[in-house]
Amino acid sequence: MLRAIPATLMRGGTSKGLFFHAADLPADTATRDRVLLAAMGSPDTRQIDGVGGAHPLTSKVAILSASDHPDADVDYLFLQVVVDKAEVSDSQPCGNILAAVGPWSLENGLLPAHDGVTPVRIRTVNNGAVAIAHVLTPGGRAAYEGDASIDGVPGTAAPITLEFLDVAGSNCGALLPTGAVINTVSGIDVTCIDNGMPVVLLRAEDFGLSGAESPSALENNAELKAKIEDIRLKIGPKMNLGDVSKKTVPKMTLISAPLRGGALSTRSFIPHRVHDAIGVLGAVSVATAVVLKGSVASHLYCRAGATGRHQLDIEHPTGFFTVELEVEAVDGTLAIRRSALLRTARLLMRGEVYIPSATWSGS
Repeated sequence: MLRAIPATLMRGGTSKGLFFHAADLPADTATRDRVLLAAMGSPDTRQIDGVGGAHPLTSKVAILSASDHPDADVDYLFLQVVVDKAEVSDSQPCGNILAAVGPWSLENGLLPAHDGVTPVRIRTVNNGAVAIAHVLTPGGRAAYEGDASIDGVPGTAAPITLEFLDVAGSNCGALLPTGAVINTVSGIDVTCIDNGMPVVLLRAEDFGLSGAESPSALENNAELKAKIEDIRLKIGPKMNLGDVSKKTVPKMTLISAPLRGGALSTRSFIPHRVHDAIGVLGAVSVATAVVLKGSVASHLYCRAGATGRHQLDIEHPTGFFTVELEVEAVDGTLAIRRSALLRTARLLMRGEVYIPSATWSGS
């Protein structure tokens, strides 16, 4: 016997995943995770017996419900379904999937849509941070077609502006989780930062790299991966993340001088595969490190340490993210008051995903 569960397949930014209403999934976490593993087809490198796309960027889940938080309309729990392991992780948020939360919420009646643009206030359950998605809603309906383009996604779509307010330290408890701008781990200088996503920045040159290497070349460099993982395991506890050996954070980002006129170039380990682009919140954290005087990236940016508005193009293997930051000086240090960037999303399929009934019942 198979059990049908209402679900929507959506692209958010450069990611893709299943969207569920919380009421349609088991309340018990262990049962819920079994259900999601079966729906996606994990553990299996091809996810052949499920709807997952056999890659971390296409094996994602959003669980949504109306929020009772005074500053939010919608509660959004992001879950990463590991492709080749029987593991479902809630240890990080996902800003790409976040881009599709606004349209889904409007289409499923979690709040009414206005004619024009509807702001959707979204509380990320993973870390408690609140973001505002500005969704185009002509005639009171979410629009998907438009002329906005983002690197990593073919064609164009309706623009969705994501605005993050006061997300500094939302995962680690502080913008600088270790309390220092620079830490030295295994002889390598790093900057650890959390402005929505825990990220460790490392200079590519310190590993004998140019920073222009392809993701596949980096993934096939076993010695490099071992060095980066050694640093990740050592720095994780100092970032208030505890033992990160089984976690998908912190993200490890190699940085270098820009290749195409941006602020800098990046290659991101997420943490064991190399991203073909860069995560939304990862880009925000990297941009934050760039403006922070004394960081491993600050030498690449002439306005590092300056207050006011910054607009930075964060280069990645398939293009760039433009991140806007508003920075203030508070007690002699920089405080990030606002972060924003442009994403798009698309509804791909709506219906039911089927799983073995025994997966839900546990029998």
